[in-house]
Amino acid sequence: MSDIFNVKDTLSVAGKEHAYYSLPKLTETYEHIKTLPFCMKVVLENLLRNEDGGQSVGKNHIEAVANWDAGAEASKEIAFMPARVVLQDFTGVPSVVDLAAMRDAVVELGGKAEQINPFIPSELVVDHSVQVDAYGREDALDLNEKIEFKRNNERYEFLHWGRNAFENFVVVPPATGIVHQVNLEYLARVVMAAEVDGELTAYPDTVFGTDSHTTMINGIGVLGWGVGGIEAEAAMLGQPSSMLIPQVVGFELTGKLSEGVTATDLVLRVVEMLRAHGVVGKFVEFYGEGLHSMPLADRATIANMSPEYGATCGIFPIDQMAIDYLRLSGRDEAQIELVEKYAKAQGLWHDADTPAATYSSKLELDLSSVQPALAGPNLPQQRINLADMHEKFGETLEKMTKDRKSEVEGKVRFDQEGGEQEQAEHLAAEPKIDVDTETEDSKGYQPANNVFSSVNIDEKEHKLRDGSVVIAAITSCTNTSNPAVMIGAGLVAKKAAAKGLKAKPWVKTSLAPGSKVVTDYLEKTKLMDELEKTGFYLVGYGCTTCIGNSGPLPDVIEKGIEENDLVAAAVLSGNRNFEGRIHSHVKASYLASPPLVVAYALAGTVDIDLTTHPLGQDQDGNDVYLKDIWPTSDEINELIANNIDADMFRKNYGEVFDGSKEWNAISSADSQLYPWDEDSTYIKNPPFFDGMTMEPEGIPDIEGARILGLFGDSITTDHISPAGNIDPNSPAGKYLQERGVMEADFNSYGSRRGNDAVMTRGTFANIRIKNQMMGGKEGGYTYYFKDDKSTLQDGEEMAIYDAAMKYKEDKRPLVVLGGAEYGSGSSRDWAAKGTILLGVKAVLTTSFERIHRSNLVGMGVLPLTFKDGENAQTYKLDGSEVLSITGLNNGESKTAQVTATRADGSTETFEVNVGLQTPKEREYVRHGGVLHYVLRQLASDSKNAA
Repeated sequence: MSDIFNVKDTLSVAGKEHAYYSLPKLTETYEHIKTLPFCMKVVLENLLRNEDGGQSVGKNHIEAVANWDAGAEASKEIAFMPARVVLQDFTGVPSVVDLAAMRDAVVELGGKAEQINPFIPSELVVDHSVQVDAYGREDALDLNEKIEFKRNNERYEFLHWGRNAFENFVVVPPATGIVHQVNLEYLARVVMAAEVDGELTAYPDTVFGTDSHTTMINGIGVLGWGVGGIEAEAAMLGQPSSMLIPQVVGFELTGKLSEGVTATDLVLRVVEMLRAHGVVGKFVEFYGEGLHSMPLADRATIANMSPEYGATCGIFPIDQMAIDYLRLSGRDEAQIELVEKYAKAQGLWHDADTPAATYSSKLELDLSSVQPALAGPNLPQQRINLADMHEKFGETLEKMTKDRKSEVEGKVRFDQEGGEQEQAEHLAAEPKIDVDTETEDSKGYQPANNVFSSVNIDEKEHKLRDGSVVIAAITSCTNTSNPAVMIGAGLVAKKAAAKGLKAKPWVKTSLAPGSKVVTDYLEKTKLMDELEKTGFYLVGYGCTTCIGNSGPLPDVIEKGIEENDLVAAAVLSGNRNFEGRIHSHVKASYLASPPLVVAYALAGTVDIDLTTHPLGQDQDGNDVYLKDIWPTSDEINELIANNIDADMFRKNYGEVFDGSKEWNAISSADSQLYPWDEDSTYIKNPPFFDGMTMEPEGIPDIEGARILGLFGDSITTDHISPAGNIDPNSPAGKYLQERGVMEADFNSYGSRRGNDAVMTRGTFANIRIKNQMMGGKEGGYTYYFKDDKSTLQDGEEMAIYDAAMKYKEDKRPLVVLGGAEYGSGSSRDWAAKGTILLGVKAVLTTSFERIHRSNLVGMGVLPLTFKDGENAQTYKLDGSEVLSITGLNNGESKTAQVTATRADGSTETFEVNVGLQTPKEREYVRHGGVLHYVLRQLASDSKNAA
């Protein structure tokens, strides 16, 4: 690597000399570097070290960051090269499938299979496959692990092959932890040390992850973010990622959290503030005196939810707290010395004397103003103060039951309670037996309405109502990585159990930590026993309910919900609660801290004010309130100080790659090329490279396209490519049944991402998605139009996949229309892969979420946006129009013209923005995607070398 600025220096650590590219030396030429935000200094070093004469990084790119204009709109392109890639198995398996397919393809194009290998450390953690099948019992962990291995044997065989076939690639086996928590507690180096051109070189640890919550690692000063699997694969293959120099929002934290307020409460406030501020496509950097009292785990919680506030990352600087955490988590002392010395030498260290940085805009939060809260019912930014929860749920319920009132509510009153409405209301106020939130009580608790279903659980009748909590899950790396809230949950359980309280019988409870360290300290403090007493048993180590792997509800509960179309609720310590994500029978999902998850499980409903209403009664009949069982900060901190140490981390991570007996019993092929099994329903050679030649296709105008779907705002990647259960009547379900797969063995969409046939059929198949062409009907349906004269009324209703295949036979290109924040949510590459395989050439929306737009580009799909203030309704588009998109000029044009032709021959013509942000992105789409671009480059290199 070159050193055109002559800034190379050396640093002695543990008796070894490390070369590094000195930012202080560069500051002698560019004084502005002194006031760069921490994150921009990391970006600057990345460019400085990877300067290659302008092929990817040139002097002009380095100067653009060194002279960064905080107020400038993001418009200048740079090429960023991460130090590592982390993957989880749902997105990681298809990435490894693509690498395996690329090996076949590069050989077809005249190259060598071994050219396809990760160039940088690539670390996959299997965490997305475990489901909560068994719960509420001591053997739940073992049962779920056995079921997991049975369901996923083919996928795990494939990963076994991959870890042996590819260099620079490791796999953390199932039942170990969650990728982001494992990354924080073990994988992250913070500062890397590696041989570069024969010289030991130190540089910042930076990371791309195939999961949007990769940003959790920002909490320890590692710059990184979630990318699509496609972009991650390109990085693994040594391709820098094109990005625009971002704006950086400074978020000043002052004061400290009040007694009884958790890191979860704080992050929900941060999400709310940053969503309102608008940070999509921007970096967020936290600073201020509030950091000095903020534990590393709290920082990680805030950084984790960066996708929820919409930023590319939410980073904290390297400081003494980071060093203390590295030591606590058992990192090597030489590595800790390297981190501290390097950070101080580079001006990346943060303390009270750190000069103020310049930011594009600023926000401030006094930590003492944060209040206990939840977020829901279906977006993480819908923060609700705990004291307002009862009232807010009432408002939610009114909206969610608007369509059912006349049809269901009156019928239920007649059938189940008898008499006229007035009599029914009178009879609903039953005598108080106990404070179980099924009935009215002396404290004034009143159910939101008289709708309920009687359900028999363990030979006792219970009333399931709107707001009944049917899932209470302590889940997700967002919170299980944080000892304060986990210990807090254990103490709430302990105090509740002492008063005879436990979760209501209709609540499916689960505890799924992100690492085995959590189990160790819960057992050491004896709080695991207390959690079990209240119903929370260990069910697995993985993402579980947070990603929709909540498993089935008991039949009696599902039927009770269906009987009266109840608005059932989930309360989880996760980071996402999008519609339909947590469970298909749950319409209202609320994010909350682990202690509040326990509390709502005890209450059994969200239709309650926990600040004034008792959770239940103790053995003597006395009311028990939340304040009676809520632990103090001193109680929590004392247990943390006395029970969590470095040995705990060293013990668990010393065997992190070993795996269980089941994992080590798996056999796999020993070959450079993967032996594809034509009968496999999990792993298939994808069709992306079929018929590929050395010549790129370019970006032609799109003529005579049909609209496959017309969607509203906030369509998530969950809507586009669901991760959860496969409906037996869906195209994917039918495909599996045709191949002899029983419904019980369907597994989930997420687990079958290595099979393009399943995933293409599952695209736009979420049960909650609403195609506006269908007049409010939910599910993956559309209209197929036979000819250009068809109106909406002439359309033939069918599954979106079936319509796409018919259009393919007609040789019709397809376009998808969407609203604002299209593609928000998980960094799910199949949301883009499925789109292209359905035959969609362009997606036209009001706005895109960052990762999904990048993924579409990576698959060769053209992202287009309406002009400001416009949308599909502006031009009265109903989905039956035929579209032509012209003036693309092989991707060079910043705008294009859309002509929409209706059945009667009338037209609407309007201008749209072409969302290709950089020259490299234009190249990707011309080639049909980034993988095609890389393949042609590697095949060309191989031929030239020959």
